Amino acid sequence: MRKTMQNNNIKPTDSELEILQILWKSGYSTVKDVNDELNKLRSVGYTTTLKTMQIMFEKKLLGRERSGRSHTYVALIKENETKNMLLDKVLQTVFAGSASKLVMQALGQNKASKKEISEIKKFLNDLENEEV
Repeated sequence: MRKTMQNNNIKPTDSELEILQILWKSGYSTVKDVNDELNKLRSVGYTTTLKTMQIMFEKKLLGRERSGRSHTYVALIKENETKNMLLDKVLQTVFAGSASKLVMQALGQNKASKKEISEIKKFLNDLENEEV
């Protein structure tokens, strides 16, 4: 059942992305499990979570299997592919395709830790060495 989706036309909503984050981390989960995790972030009713996950199933963002009296759900779209698609959309529509503007905006808005700055420097060095 775990077939990943290649349809780049489907863009998850913010609520759907919250659910996908949980499922990418936990794998197969019931609506109750997902709702419990969502409620650690903000108050969400069980029926709201259920309806959202049913819509996601219809959109083929989630797969579903019967497990006793309930269903377990799993993400059908890959985390990395989804992040790349969303990032590319932001890059093109907000930053006119400029990766440097996107990175500078992100780093200017949020304080990066010394560890993160070190990782960014390493990443940039690796990129620079690839091009040589």
